Amino acid sequence: MKRQIIKIDSEKCNGCGVCVSACHEGAIALEGGKARLIRDDYCDGLGNCLPACPTGAITFEEREAAAYDEEAVKKNMEERARKEGSGATRPAHARGAAFAPFSGCPGSAARSLSGNMAASGPAPIPAAQPASAAGESPASGAPASELRQWPVQIKLVPVRASYFQGANLLIAADCAAYAYAAFHKDFIRGRVAVIGCPKLDSGDYTEKLTAIIAENDIKSVTVVRMEVPCCGGLSHAATEALKASGKFIPWQVVTISAEGEIL
Repeated sequence: MKRQIIKIDSEKCNGCGVCVSACHEGAIALEGGKARLIRDDYCDGLGNCLPACPTGAITFEEREAAAYDEEAVKKNMEERARKEGSGATRPAHARGAAFAPFSGCPGSAARSLSGNMAASGPAPIPAAQPASAAGESPASGAPASELRQWPVQIKLVPVRASYFQGANLLIAADCAAYAYAAFHKDFIRGRVAVIGCPKLDSGDYTEKLTAIIAENDIKSVTVVRMEVPCCGGLSHAATEALKASGKFIPWQVVTISAEGEIL
Protein backbone atom coordinates (compact mmCIF):
# COMPACT_ATOMS: atom_id res chain seq x y z
CA MET A 1 0.00 0.00 0.00
CA LYS A 2 1.07 3.62 -0.53
CA ARG A 3 1.20 5.63 2.67
CA GLN A 4 3.08 8.33 4.59
CA ILE A 5 6.20 7.09 6.35
CA ILE A 6 9.40 8.60 7.70
CA LYS A 7 12.59 9.01 5.70
CA ILE A 8 16.03 9.41 7.34
CA ASP A 9 18.80 11.27 5.53
CA SER A 10 22.00 9.47 6.53
CA GLU A 11 24.10 12.44 5.41
CA LYS A 12 22.39 14.74 7.90
CA CYS A 13 22.12 12.18 10.71
CA ASN A 14 24.74 12.67 13.42
CA GLY A 15 23.94 9.44 15.23
CA CYS A 16 22.68 11.15 18.39
CA GLY A 17 19.96 8.53 18.88
CA VAL A 18 17.35 10.98 20.13
CA CYS A 19 14.89 9.73 17.50
CA VAL A 20 15.32 6.17 18.80
CA SER A 21 14.05 7.27 22.20
CA ALA A 22 11.28 9.38 20.64
CA CYS A 23 9.90 6.49 18.58
CA HIS A 24 7.52 4.61 20.87
CA GLU A 25 7.07 1.81 18.32
CA GLY A 26 10.74 0.79 18.05
CA ALA A 27 10.81 1.51 14.33
CA ILE A 28 14.20 3.26 14.47
CA ALA A 29 17.56 1.85 15.55
CA LEU A 30 21.17 2.99 15.42
CA GLU A 31 23.19 0.95 12.95
CA GLY A 32 26.75 1.85 12.07
CA GLY A 33 26.45 5.11 13.98
CA LYS A 34 23.40 6.24 11.98
CA ALA A 35 19.66 6.11 12.60
CA ARG A 36 17.82 3.62 10.40
CA LEU A 37 14.14 2.76 9.85
CA ILE A 38 14.39 -0.95 10.58
CA ARG A 39 10.86 -2.02 9.55
CA ASP A 40 8.13 -0.19 7.68
CA ASP A 41 5.35 -1.95 9.60
CA TYR A 42 6.70 -0.58 12.89
CA CYS A 43 6.32 3.05 11.71
CA ASP A 44 2.89 4.55 12.39
CA GLY A 45 3.64 7.59 10.22
CA LEU A 46 2.78 10.09 12.99
CA GLY A 47 6.30 11.46 13.17
CA ASN A 48 7.04 11.75 16.90
CA CYS A 49 10.69 11.48 15.88
CA LEU A 50 10.65 14.55 13.58
CA PRO A 51 10.80 17.35 16.18
CA ALA A 52 13.30 15.33 18.25
CA CYS A 53 15.92 15.30 15.48
CA PRO A 54 18.47 18.12 16.07
CA THR A 55 19.81 18.07 12.49
CA GLY A 56 16.56 17.84 10.51
CA ALA A 57 17.54 14.45 9.10
CA ILE A 58 14.00 13.04 9.37
CA THR A 59 11.21 13.94 6.97
CA PHE A 60 8.00 12.37 5.67
CA GLU A 61 7.65 10.69 2.31
CA GLU A 62 4.78 8.92 0.61
CA ARG A 63 5.75 5.57 -0.87
CA GLU A 64 4.85 1.92 -1.08
CA ALA A 65 5.22 0.50 2.43
CA ALA A 66 3.81 -2.28 4.58
CA ALA A 67 0.82 -1.23 6.67
CA TYR A 68 1.43 -0.27 10.29
CA ASP A 69 1.12 -3.47 12.35
CA GLU A 70 0.20 -2.62 15.94
CA GLU A 71 0.36 -6.26 17.03
CA ALA A 72 3.87 -6.72 15.61
CA VAL A 73 4.98 -3.53 17.36
CA LYS A 74 3.60 -4.78 20.66
CA LYS A 75 5.44 -8.10 20.36
CA ASN A 76 8.67 -6.33 19.36
CA MET A 77 8.54 -3.98 22.35
CA GLU A 78 7.75 -6.84 24.74
CA GLU A 79 10.70 -8.83 23.38
CA ARG A 80 12.97 -5.81 23.66
CA ALA A 81 11.89 -5.25 27.28
CA ARG A 82 12.53 -8.91 28.07
CA LYS A 83 16.05 -8.79 26.61
CA GLU A 84 16.89 -5.58 28.40
CA GLY A 85 15.63 -6.99 31.67
CA SER A 86 17.92 -10.00 31.28
CA GLY A 87 20.91 -7.82 30.33
CA ALA A 88 21.03 -9.27 26.82
CA THR A 89 21.32 -5.89 25.11
CA ARG A 90 24.24 -3.56 25.74
CA PRO A 91 25.57 -0.62 23.72
CA ALA A 92 28.22 -1.50 21.19
CA HIS A 93 30.49 1.26 22.50
CA ALA A 94 30.77 -0.16 26.03
CA ARG A 95 34.60 -0.32 25.71
CA GLY A 96 34.88 -2.56 28.76
CA ALA A 97 33.10 -0.16 31.14
CA ALA A 98 30.28 -1.35 33.37
CA PHE A 99 26.87 -0.66 31.80
CA ALA A 100 23.34 -1.26 32.97
CA PRO A 101 20.99 -2.91 30.44
CA PHE A 102 20.03 -0.10 28.09
CA SER A 103 18.45 0.85 24.80
CA GLY A 104 18.02 4.26 23.22
CA CYS A 105 20.43 7.14 22.91
CA PRO A 106 24.02 5.91 23.53
CA GLY A 107 24.86 9.17 25.26
CA SER A 108 22.36 8.37 28.02
CA ALA A 109 23.75 4.90 28.81
CA ALA A 110 24.90 4.50 32.41
CA ARG A 111 28.55 3.51 32.80
CA SER A 112 30.89 3.23 35.73
CA LEU A 113 34.38 4.50 34.98
CA SER A 114 35.98 2.33 37.62
CA GLY A 115 39.49 3.18 36.48
CA ASN A 116 38.90 6.79 37.51
CA MET A 117 37.49 6.03 40.97
CA ALA A 118 39.56 7.26 43.90
CA ALA A 119 40.36 4.62 46.51
CA SER A 120 39.50 7.00 49.34
CA GLY A 121 36.21 8.70 50.11
CA PRO A 122 35.06 12.04 48.71
CA ALA A 123 37.31 15.07 49.05
CA PRO A 124 36.33 17.57 51.76
CA ILE A 125 34.46 20.61 50.48
CA PRO A 126 36.74 23.69 50.71
CA ALA A 127 35.79 26.49 53.06
CA ALA A 128 34.65 29.79 51.58
CA GLN A 129 37.56 31.89 50.32
CA PRO A 130 37.90 35.46 49.06
CA ALA A 131 37.96 35.86 45.29
CA SER A 132 41.41 35.83 43.72
CA ALA A 133 42.72 38.39 41.28
CA ALA A 134 42.97 37.34 37.66
CA GLY A 135 45.80 34.90 37.09
CA GLU A 136 46.36 34.25 40.80
CA SER A 137 45.60 31.07 42.71
CA PRO A 138 43.23 31.00 45.69
CA ALA A 139 44.71 30.80 49.19
CA SER A 140 44.22 27.02 49.17
CA GLY A 141 46.75 26.67 46.37
CA ALA A 142 44.12 25.33 43.96
CA PRO A 143 44.34 26.50 40.33
CA ALA A 144 42.58 29.80 39.62
CA SER A 145 39.50 29.92 37.43
CA GLU A 146 40.24 30.97 33.86
CA LEU A 147 36.63 31.99 33.18
CA ARG A 148 36.53 35.65 32.22
CA GLN A 149 32.86 36.35 31.43
CA TRP A 150 29.33 35.54 32.50
CA PRO A 151 26.90 34.08 31.50
CA VAL A 152 28.34 31.06 29.74
CA GLN A 153 25.24 29.21 28.50
CA ILE A 154 24.80 29.63 24.74
CA LYS A 155 21.11 30.31 25.27
CA LEU A 156 21.87 33.12 27.74
CA VAL A 157 24.89 34.99 26.35
CA PRO A 158 24.09 38.26 24.57
CA VAL A 159 24.95 38.29 20.87
CA ARG A 160 26.80 41.58 21.18
CA ALA A 161 29.08 41.79 24.20
CA SER A 162 32.36 43.61 24.62
CA TYR A 163 34.17 40.41 25.55
CA PHE A 164 33.45 38.91 22.09
CA GLN A 165 35.49 41.61 20.35
CA GLY A 166 38.82 40.13 19.30
CA ALA A 167 37.99 36.92 21.15
CA ASN A 168 39.09 33.37 20.58
CA LEU A 169 35.73 31.62 20.98
CA LEU A 170 35.38 28.31 22.85
CA ILE A 171 32.13 26.42 22.17
CA ALA A 172 32.03 23.55 24.65
CA ALA A 173 29.77 20.73 25.72
CA ASP A 174 28.88 21.38 29.35
CA CYS A 175 29.94 17.84 30.33
CA ALA A 176 33.47 18.36 29.00
CA ALA A 177 34.66 20.38 32.00
CA TYR A 178 33.72 17.48 34.29
CA ALA A 179 35.39 14.81 32.16
CA TYR A 180 38.63 16.65 31.34
CA ALA A 181 40.54 17.56 34.50
CA ALA A 182 42.59 20.44 33.11
CA PHE A 183 39.72 22.03 31.20
CA HIS A 184 40.32 25.56 32.52
CA LYS A 185 44.06 25.49 31.88
CA ASP A 186 43.96 23.80 28.47
CA PHE A 187 40.77 25.16 26.95
CA ILE A 188 39.23 28.16 28.76
CA ARG A 189 42.50 30.06 29.27
CA GLY A 190 42.74 32.83 26.68
CA ARG A 191 39.28 32.10 25.27
CA VAL A 192 35.72 33.30 25.77
CA ALA A 193 33.70 30.21 26.69
CA VAL A 194 30.10 29.40 25.81
CA ILE A 195 28.60 26.05 26.73
CA GLY A 196 25.55 23.97 25.95
CA CYS A 197 24.04 20.51 25.58
CA PRO A 198 22.35 19.82 22.22
CA LYS A 199 20.38 16.96 23.72
CA LEU A 200 18.87 18.81 26.68
CA ASP A 201 18.48 22.33 25.28
CA SER A 202 15.46 22.94 23.08
CA GLY A 203 16.05 24.17 19.56
CA ASP A 204 19.28 24.51 17.61
CA TYR A 205 22.32 26.63 18.44
CA THR A 206 23.14 27.45 14.82
CA GLU A 207 21.26 30.76 14.58
CA LYS A 208 22.65 32.12 17.86
CA LEU A 209 26.23 31.06 17.09
CA THR A 210 25.95 32.49 13.57
CA ALA A 211 24.97 35.86 15.01
CA ILE A 212 27.81 35.82 17.55
CA ILE A 213 30.40 35.02 14.89
CA ALA A 214 28.97 37.34 12.24
CA GLU A 215 28.45 40.38 14.46
CA ASN A 216 31.70 40.28 16.42
CA ASP A 217 35.42 40.21 15.65
CA ILE A 218 35.98 36.53 16.46
CA LYS A 219 39.60 35.46 15.87
CA SER A 220 39.21 31.68 16.12
CA VAL A 221 36.68 29.01 17.09
CA THR A 222 37.44 25.91 19.16
CA VAL A 223 34.71 23.31 19.70
CA VAL A 224 35.14 20.85 22.57
CA ARG A 225 32.61 18.02 22.49
CA MET A 226 32.22 14.69 24.24
CA GLU A 227 32.58 11.38 22.43
CA VAL A 228 28.87 10.50 22.78
CA PRO A 229 26.98 10.74 19.46
CA CYS A 230 24.43 13.29 20.68
CA CYS A 231 27.26 15.78 21.18
CA GLY A 232 27.64 15.85 17.40
CA GLY A 233 24.81 18.38 17.42
CA LEU A 234 27.19 20.90 19.01
CA SER A 235 29.95 20.58 16.43
CA HIS A 236 27.34 20.51 13.65
CA ALA A 237 25.81 23.78 14.88
CA ALA A 238 29.25 25.40 15.14
CA THR A 239 30.36 24.41 11.64
CA GLU A 240 27.03 25.49 10.13
CA ALA A 241 27.33 28.81 11.98
CA LEU A 242 30.81 29.35 10.58
CA LYS A 243 29.52 28.73 7.06
CA ALA A 244 26.48 30.96 7.52
CA SER A 245 28.56 33.82 8.97
CA GLY A 246 30.41 34.23 5.68
CA LYS A 247 33.71 34.57 7.53
CA PHE A 248 36.89 32.55 7.11
CA ILE A 249 38.05 31.90 10.67
CA PRO A 250 40.50 29.25 11.95
CA TRP A 251 38.56 26.53 13.75
CA GLN A 252 39.06 23.11 15.29
CA VAL A 253 37.01 20.39 16.97
CA VAL A 254 38.40 18.50 19.98
CA THR A 255 36.67 15.34 21.23
CA ILE A 256 36.90 14.23 24.87
CA SER A 257 36.24 10.68 26.04
CA ALA A 258 34.20 9.89 29.16
CA GLU A 259 37.49 8.79 30.72
CA GLY A 260 38.84 12.33 30.28
CA GLU A 261 41.16 11.69 27.32
CA ILE A 262 41.52 13.78 24.16
CA LEU A 263 40.64 11.46 21.28
